[in-house]
Amino acid sequence: MSYREWIGPPPSWWVLSALFSLSWLAAVGFYLGPLPGLLSFLVAQGLLTALFLGTAVRLRLEGSQLRVGRAVLDLAYVSTVRPLDAQQTTDRSGPQADARAHLVLRPYVKTAVELTLDDPADPVPYWLVSTRRAILLADAIEAVLDAGSSRLTR
Repeated sequence: MSYREWIGPPPSWWVLSALFSLSWLAAVGFYLGPLPGLLSFLVAQGLLTALFLGTAVRLRLEGSQLRVGRAVLDLAYVSTVRPLDAQQTTDRSGPQADARAHLVLRPYVKTAVELTLDDPADPVPYWLVSTRRAILLADAIEAVLDAGSSRLTR
């Protein structure tokens, strides 16, 4: 079972970044002229694009590993998987959060998956990972866990 997802800003954020850059074009262009205005537009849009792409997260489920950005979780240490709706995600990342948890959350994604760990050597109790398709990711991880447990019982 494999799963891939790119968690980046929604289209509305890209539109807002373009409008912000256009405001720089207008302000600098009226004051200094069209060429500095165009340069300020390109610099502003370039910086915002770099920020958006730099904070995006790629989720990949490959074999028995879940890659969340640069972090790697071996699913052999996962005891339970739970897809969370928007309210549950808010609760688990806010009032009910454990300070030791590994959180990979993005403000523009309202749902997440909670992966409870069963590793006595690791102080992290769970991972909370933003995903737009929480049920699909949880099902994919469950399938890997079920396949791994069926191999152990043979």
